Order: sequence, then C-alpha cells, then structure tokens
Amino acid sequence: MQAIKLFLLINALACYGLLVQAESHASTVPNVILIMTDDQGYGDIGAHGNPWLQTPEMDRLFHQGVRLEDFHVDPTCSPSRGALMSGKYASRVGVWLTYGSRHHVAADELSMADIFQQNGYATAMFGKWHLGDNYPYRPMDRGFETSLIHGGGMVGETPDFWDNDYYDDVYLRNGKPERVAGYCTDVWFDEAIAFVKKSQDKPFFLYVAPNAPHGPLFVPEAYAKPYKEQGVPHARSLFFGMISSIDENMGRLRRALMEEGLWENTILIFMNDNGTAQGASFKAGNGRSSNSGWVVDGYNAGMRGKKGSVFEGGHRAACFLHWPQGRVVGGRGYTGLTAHIDLLPTLVDLCELRLNKPIDFDGISLKPFLMEADVPAISRTILVHHQGRFGSRIEDGLLIYEKNVAVMRDRWRLVGKQLFDLDHDPEQRRDVAAAYPDLVRSLRAEYEAWWREISVADDRYYPFWIDPDKQHTVLISSQNLMGASVAYNHQHVRAGTPIERSFAMIDVKRPGRYRITVRRWPRELDLSMDALLEPLPLVPERHYLEDFLCTMESRALPVCKAALSVGSFSDEQPVVTGDREVVFEVELAAGEQRIESVLTLEDGSQTAAYFMYIEPTK
Repeated sequence: MQAIKLFLLINALACYGLLVQAESHASTVPNVILIMTDDQGYGDIGAHGNPWLQTPEMDRLFHQGVRLEDFHVDPTCSPSRGALMSGKYASRVGVWLTYGSRHHVAADELSMADIFQQNGYATAMFGKWHLGDNYPYRPMDRGFETSLIHGGGMVGETPDFWDNDYYDDVYLRNGKPERVAGYCTDVWFDEAIAFVKKSQDKPFFLYVAPNAPHGPLFVPEAYAKPYKEQGVPHARSLFFGMISSIDENMGRLRRALMEEGLWENTILIFMNDNGTAQGASFKAGNGRSSNSGWVVDGYNAGMRGKKGSVFEGGHRAACFLHWPQGRVVGGRGYTGLTAHIDLLPTLVDLCELRLNKPIDFDGISLKPFLMEADVPAISRTILVHHQGRFGSRIEDGLLIYEKNVAVMRDRWRLVGKQLFDLDHDPEQRRDVAAAYPDLVRSLRAEYEAWWREISVADDRYYPFWIDPDKQHTVLISSQNLMGASVAYNHQHVRAGTPIERSFAMIDVKRPGRYRITVRRWPRELDLSMDALLEPLPLVPERHYLEDFLCTMESRALPVCKAALSVGSFSDEQPVVTGDREVVFEVELAAGEQRIESVLTLEDGSQTAAYFMYIEPTK
C-alpha cells in the first residue's frame, strides 16, 4: 500500500511540475499582435508630421517602440499581405494582383499563422484577408484557428455578402456567414479584445487587419467632423475619420492588454499595407492627376506617389514594434532598408519558433537591429513592382516583364530607367542615371536576377480546390475570373457591367457528381435574373454619397439563356421570366480544369455570370 501511495505521489508531483512548466512557458513566450491598416499611407500618421491628423495611439508606438524608418511594402494590398504572410516576395508565392485568382498564396507555402500554430500558439485573425475566398486559401486553411473576415479586398466586393456597408454586416466566422452588430473597425477590435481575454493558457498570435481606411469612405460622422472643422476637404475628412476610429480602437486594445497583464510580454507591430489613397492629391508635371505625381494639396511626408505607384510614396510604410519585456522599446529608429518580407523571419527569431522544414525566406531577421541601438545599418537591395491592370483585359493574369519596377539599395532608387538619390532628392524629381552608369547597371542586374526567379510563378494557376469535406459550397464570383476585365464589386454587378468571356480554374480533389448553379444575383438576394435592384440605401451621416460606387445606376438584364462549360462538359439552358438561377448537374473528373459560364441577353449580347456555386449533389 505504501508503494502505491508513493507511486501516486510521484505521479502527482510530476503532473504538477509539467503544469507549472507549461504555465511558465506560456508566461515567458511572447504573444504577438500584428495590426495592418488598409490604404493608410506613411504620411497619414500624426507622428510622421501630418498637420491635421490626430493619432495618439500610433504616435505612442512611434515614441515608445522601435520604428523601421525605411520600411517598404508593395504598392497594393494583396501583394503586401502575401509577402507579409510568407516572408517571401509576393510574386514568388503566386500573388501579384488583387483579383483574377492571382491573389492566392500557393497552397504549398507555409503562412505566418501556420508557423505559430505549429509552435503551440493560439492563432486568430479579424478583418481583411484578401488572399483567397475559397479552399485552400482562406484564413482557416492557412493556420488561423479563429477568424472573422469580410469577403474580397474591401467590404462590398463581389465575394462579400451582398450590400455589406461597414455597419451591422454579415461576415464569415471560420467560413460561415454571421451577422455582427457594429461599425466594421469596432467589430474587428471587439473580436481581438475578446480573443485576448480568453487566451490566457498559452501564447497567441493575433492578426488584426482593418479594412479601413480603404474606400468607400463610410464612417460615423463624429470621427470626420473634427477634420471638416479644420477645413480638410470632405472626402479626406472621412478618410482621416476612419484612421481616427482605428487609432481609438488601438487604445482599447492596449488597455485590455494592460488589464490582463499581457502588455509587457506582447510583441505589438503596427504597419500599413501600401501608399495613401486619400491623404493628398497628386499631379504629374503636365498638371494632370497621377498616382505617380507630386503632392498639390494634403500631406505625404515629402514623397512622390501614392497607392499603386512604385515611386517612394506608393510603398514606403510605417512599421512600429513594441515589446517591453524583450527590450524592443525606447522610441528609437533603425534607418536601414527593410520590408514586409522581413517580419516573419524576425518573429521566428524573436519568438524562437521551430520550423518543421527549412524555409528560404526572401526577408532577413531584424532581431539584432531591434534589440540593440548601436548596431549599424546594413546595405541590401530590395525590389517592388506593381502589376495592376484595372480596366484592361486580364487574360491569364501573367506577370509582365519590366512593368512598374523599383529597385532599392540604401539611398538609391532605380524606377524603370530613372535613378534617384533620396538623400539629395526625396521628392524624386531629378533623374541622375547618366551620372552613375555603373550603379544603374548593378541595380539593373539585380532586377534581371530577381525576375528570372519570380517569373516562374506564372507557369501555373492557383485554382480553387473542390473538396466537399473541406468546403461544401464553393462560390466563384466575377472578381475571381480571368480573361476580360472584371466586375469587381457589388455596384458593378448592380449596374450589370458586362464581362466578356472569362473563366476560372478549379482543381477537383474529390471527383464525382456536382451541382453547378449559375446566377445573375447572389443567393442571399433571392431575386430573379431579370430583376432590377433598388439602389443601396445610404445616409449622409454614415456614408460618402459622392463615391462613384454609390452613384452607379442599377440595370436589369433580360437574360434568356445560360451556358456552362467545365472540363469536357458543355451545356446551355433557356431562362424564362422569374427564373432565379440555372442549375447544371455535372460529373467532374479529378484534376485541374477550366470553368466558364455565359449569360445571353435578349438582344444577343453576352456577359459572364456574376456568381457560380459548386456543391456536391449528395
């Protein structure tokens, strides 16, 4: 009996020791919170000199943390997010557009969340994902155990729930639609705070990605009013108001971390995803508006270019890091060239994460520069390019050689064939390429080597996988199509914007019989194909009524036929008044295949269907 008691005592003590060890590990391993805003530029922060904008919480991180003073992202959102999540150049992993299925991180790449999850972290994200709306590209497929997101790249795009307008919207919680009360930015931070409060038993990685201040410029009037009273133009006041709302919510999150005793051992990172969208107005030398022009009113921290430009203002970004327990504090800056591709290898180093397999990151760990103030900056070369082609046919969405490229090394910028010295010309007005031919050749060689590596990414598609065990219903909206220019958002669909013959790619992982439904309107509307939809109800206290998305007129489409082709299957069915959809039953073979649907109108004109649903018949 004594032996049994001794055995039980030893086991109890061992279990207690393991429990204490686990609790100790959870308390010493840092939590990580990454906040990335959408379309806020480097100049849209008070601490960066903006004379109108009040951002006390962002300024607090600027003054109390460590800032990366020459930090860069891509000129648009999906590429920045793809690079952030992978630690690699976005084009290398399949992301170079924001639509047309060229914004999917390759399924065989590990994401930031995958790595944290493999290391015992609880993982969550709230807000804008914009790296794929179907399996295997959703947050829940990429290592996030918990997620609440809107569809597409902004609230109101075609993958998003119909007529979401930033208020009381329907979002996707772990892939399932759920109506959530409140203004979108408040919702994302409400979720973040709730996650923090319940994640006490193990370390967590939390990614908060507000869709604000991306347009349409919808924000409660109270946030915009202080800027209107300063004489800031109406649209910019709304834009600034959206940033103020984010800043206020960052304060709520900070206080929650303090109340839970988590502030000291949480790595908090704040950054933006591309250049400003509304913080200034820009004109080229000929006086015309230009994304790559110079500021004529507003503020852009002295830089040329905005979102979508490969001049400095299009991709230089804020990045503030704060971790008191890890000595990442002090209000100091690192002046060396850095980028979004560096954050994942840096977090792997700071958090001592184990990699299950070697990863050839394009970025580097910045740990030495974050931990010590006197580590000298290193010389390196980083590249950005902008492959956007809005308004043009997308075709297969292939990468385009020499399209909108900037090669950066220290103070130098090779933009196309022009060379700029930022130390003496921060506005990039004087091309000095002729004076430095050897440097131009060196930077050009860097681009050629980089292009040879990343251009192989467009040798393949990044299709949606058809596997009902993972996703029962796959929605392919017009934004996912390749071929012609796309109907990008709900207002384009409402206006019946015609889409020339276009297609998407699917990869059938479970062959069998499927029901493919073709629709003019999404299922949640339950409207006939020929219905005329009333305009989105808007009020000036909450919406920006002059946004072009709000002024497009609705149009009824008298659809008379619907056709579908996928793999070896091809069929056409008549559409009569009152039909809401056309359903095709198809035997799908295994493997990658092209899917295309066409709506024919009574006048003989055609458009691709705006919505296709794929689901098993059983």
